Amino acid sequence: METVSIARVGDYREESIRAGMERLLLPLGGISAFVRPGERVLLKPNLLAAKTPDKAVTTHPSVVREVIRLVREAGAVPLLGDSPGVGGLRRVAERAGLLAVLEETGTELVEFAETDEAHGTGMFKRIPLARPYLAADRVINLPKLKTHEMMTITCGVKNLFGAVVGTGKAAWHLKAGADRDLFARLLVEIYLLRRPDLTIVDAVTAMEGDGPASGDPRHVGCLLAGSNAVAVDMVAADIIGIPRILRYVERAAERLGIEGTDPAQVQISGAEVSEVRVDGFRLPHISDVQFGLPAFIKNRLRNHLTSRPAPIIEKCVLCGVCRDACPPHAIEISHGTLSIDYKRCIRCFCCRELCPHAALTVREGMLLRLINRYK
Repeated sequence: METVSIARVGDYREESIRAGMERLLLPLGGISAFVRPGERVLLKPNLLAAKTPDKAVTTHPSVVREVIRLVREAGAVPLLGDSPGVGGLRRVAERAGLLAVLEETGTELVEFAETDEAHGTGMFKRIPLARPYLAADRVINLPKLKTHEMMTITCGVKNLFGAVVGTGKAAWHLKAGADRDLFARLLVEIYLLRRPDLTIVDAVTAMEGDGPASGDPRHVGCLLAGSNAVAVDMVAADIIGIPRILRYVERAAERLGIEGTDPAQVQISGAEVSEVRVDGFRLPHISDVQFGLPAFIKNRLRNHLTSRPAPIIEKCVLCGVCRDACPPHAIEISHGTLSIDYKRCIRCFCCRELCPHAALTVREGMLLRLINRYK
């Protein structure tokens, strides 16, 4: 049995997080079950972009502060690192409220700059990952519970994509991003290359709608934790009412025989799912029926059968972030206008994910609209 612990936490006040974290980790054996004295412990939050904590884009500083305290209390050395989708790590950490926490606690901020090749036995034989991530004695994964336009949610497993450094993310999106099943497989194989020792999910305030950056904050009021990030993600998905199994569980984790994919083998400790489940949680626009079709049909009907990003002219300030982040270089800015070449666009939605002004929307193809209307 895989154990996933849930603790109800109503707000981010220091006393609330501390009490909640104690209840959360108790069924798992406390922090000492995961951390030993003298070890270097890497904390991997979600630092997607330079957003303030109230936007629910990044892991809340109160959660990070409490984990740092617990790691130090266990006699270990905490470090914090990530590779943001856009912007420098220090700037993103400052905007997210984490730099102040690191300075207050004397915790080192570790740049994910250099990589080592991790060798797997799956479909992707070699995946370069951040050296500090691979070299740490322990990794504590600190995701934010959010929706995600490719994978439905980003939580424990998807958060580890941050161990891919800088422009490497765009390269992997280009290689696997046009096929959600392939991208799901990539995420699971990254997870298998270096499983985090503990995953603690910040779900006090989550993100619904068009996440992981353009959605809306939604109060959920809990923390989740477990040593198996796949099992943790499945419980998190249940809490926000996702009506189907997560793609990376269905398409990848189950095929690889990873434990934690069978709900019957997941034991819930602490609060019950029914106590924290939220109704009407808005999911992202991910409707797409192109996958599984023969290539000659898929190529001809692609624009009609898929969702695709489209600029919101009145919001766009032509900052170029989407253009620079686009893996296939399908976005151009010319003569004061942003345009997208949909023949090159792979529908990875990196542009929407990283746009600092929420200036891209989702447009559905004509046939897709008809299909969804009569579902």
